[in-house]
Amino acid sequence: MTSALGNIKVVDLSRILAGPWASQMLADMGAEVIKVERPQKGDDTRFWGPPFIKEADEKQPPQAAYFHCVNRNKQSIAIDITQQQGQQVIKDLIAQADVLIENYKVGGLAKYGLDYQSVKALNPGLVYCSITGFGQSGPSAHKAGYDAMIQGEGGLMSLTGEPDGMPMKVGVALVDVMTGLYSCNAILAALMARHQSNEGQHIDIALLDVQVATLANQGMNYLATGKNPDRLGNGHPNIVPYQTFATQDGSIILAIGNDSQFVKFCQVAHCLELSENTLFATNAQRVINRKKLIPILATKLASYSTNWWIKQLESVAVPCGPVNTLAQVFDHPQVKHRAMVRQVANQQGELINTIASPINLSATPLQYNSASPDLGQHSHQVLSSLLKYSEENIKKLFSNATVS
Repeated sequence: MTSALGNIKVVDLSRILAGPWASQMLADMGAEVIKVERPQKGDDTRFWGPPFIKEADEKQPPQAAYFHCVNRNKQSIAIDITQQQGQQVIKDLIAQADVLIENYKVGGLAKYGLDYQSVKALNPGLVYCSITGFGQSGPSAHKAGYDAMIQGEGGLMSLTGEPDGMPMKVGVALVDVMTGLYSCNAILAALMARHQSNEGQHIDIALLDVQVATLANQGMNYLATGKNPDRLGNGHPNIVPYQTFATQDGSIILAIGNDSQFVKFCQVAHCLELSENTLFATNAQRVINRKKLIPILATKLASYSTNWWIKQLESVAVPCGPVNTLAQVFDHPQVKHRAMVRQVANQQGELINTIASPINLSATPLQYNSASPDLGQHSHQVLSSLLKYSEENIKKLFSNATVS
């Protein structure tokens, strides 16, 4: 084995972020991913810039940096899904596939004969993953879902932001990313189940479900109390001190997770009396009395530079760190050592930077073979090599714009 999923074929009918995030993970693991796109335009995120990795020309739409974050290692074929011949090409791809990923509205593929019940007859072993905003059933199933609105509707924004400020969304499309992760996990589980049953199955993944599931401790805090957790800015609802503080020259984040670490911090900060005070001696008391403790700590931390605090606190194993810009992140010695930025070549041989996967497999390492594809870059190759269409048939599909 040279890759974990080298024998897996994926038809990717998804667009934007959640579905492509899942299919890129599968592609990195070695799966052959065929990205089906609209002729002329392709995936919407090709246009989501600036910044652009490649500008548009007379033959190709632009390629935004956004598009490149999630489409490496894939083959692109441009198919007009509204044409019956286009639907047949997709069905021929599905007949050979192990996995299909789609994020159309509920029922949106049925009119093309590409819904799960229709294609299951073509390929009973197919793992068919549907990603929607609200799921395949229920009173909201018909609605479209987008990351920011789901962060709001799913409660995350009510937890995020300063106590007296507006509710805030997270700085990246976190619900989409988490949905991609859950989808990939579900697909791998379904492939494992297929070893036992020899049958595929339908996976129903909803952005709202993912957001509710990943409320994590905050969701359980609500279930335990019936009270919506307060917004705490960069503070933690269950651990104190666990937040950012201003230093003499910038910011630091303290992540003090237990009482012994708090004692060590107080030793460094020359305030041992705080760790001996019954109001602050235990984490539970520090959470209850955070409004008294935090201003005292803020005054202490403002007395020295960020680097001074990090050096002193790391020497006694108190978790802390700087609040880095992305320039500092990508220049970080550990990030460089872990090779979190790789270079992959596009069709023209140009090297494109890409952010690596955090997954490291010792026997079947992930692959970084190619940058995100040009629109329709592999159309002829897929038709001829994978589907074994005749040259006459291929010419006909191109000439009537079924494929481009």
